[in-house]
Amino acid sequence: MTNSIETHSFLEASDGLAELFGLFSSVIFGFIQLELRININGVRKRYEARKDKSGTLEALVASEFQEGSSRHATTCLVRLTRGLSLTCKALQQMRSDRSSQPRVCFRRSYDEVLRPHHSFFIRSIVSVAIRAAPYRRDFFERLAEGASMEKLDKELAKWLAGLDVIVRRITEFLEKGGYGRV
Repeated sequence: MTNSIETHSFLEASDGLAELFGLFSSVIFGFIQLELRININGVRKRYEARKDKSGTLEALVASEFQEGSSRHATTCLVRLTRGLSLTCKALQQMRSDRSSQPRVCFRRSYDEVLRPHHSFFIRSIVSVAIRAAPYRRDFFERLAEGASMEKLDKELAKWLAGLDVIVRRITEFLEKGGYGRV
């Protein structure tokens, strides 16, 4: 497959993204980080158990379906992709609307990406957690880790472009193959 996503590299990059949320002492980011880690570990468990059939995410999912196994890794990949999509969309909104606060951008992204998949109870918890998001200035200062805002903006633009491509590619594969709806 020409646009396949190498599983090991994907998992390493996902680990890095989950660590990014550790920069913030916010309930919402702790929630996102925990969800990402749970789903990363679900995909990793399958990868490590069946490396011969899991070199790419596409091969991992296809082999799990062919074997008729529990499809736990596929479920985790769907959820992980939702978390990546939420993060990507929120950060894209923050870059395009320089006056928006993180809580507004994460609320919009949550409503678009995750809300349809959550119960009323989970939506209520997330609503409260989103209110605890840091202010924009604090968010970007922590993200920059001492670098200039110009450098952060430039690097973030490149990173988001790459993340967007990956999220779209995984989403398309999962949905077209009937493996799950992101």
